[in-house]
Amino acid sequence: MDIRNRDGEPVDVVPFVVSTGILGMMALSVGPLYGVAYGVPVAESLAVSAGVTLAVCGVAFHRLVWAAPPAWVTIPPDVRFQRLCYLGVAFGLVLMILTIPLAV
Repeated sequence: MDIRNRDGEPVDVVPFVVSTGILGMMALSVGPLYGVAYGVPVAESLAVSAGVTLAVCGVAFHRLVWAAPPAWVTIPPDVRFQRLCYLGVAFGLVLMILTIPLAV
C-alpha cells in the first residue's frame, strides 16, 4: 500500500492503523455501555460512538499520515520518549475518567 504524506514522501501506515483500531474499538465498546447507563437509547449511543470513531480516524490520519515528517527528518529519542510519556499519562487519565460513573 503506497500512502504518501503532504510532501509526497511514502509513509508507514502501521501506527495509523493500530491507533485507529485501538481507539475505535474503545469508542465502540465503551460508548454504547455508558450511553445506556445514562439513559440514551442503544441506537443513538452506537451512532455517537461511530461518530467518535470517525473523528478519531480523521485526527489520526492527519497526525500520523498527512502531517508525518519525511524519512530524512530524525526526531531525537528524548523527544519521542517525552511524547510517549505524555500519551501514556493522557491514556491513563482517559481510563480514570471512564471509571468515574462506575464508582458513583
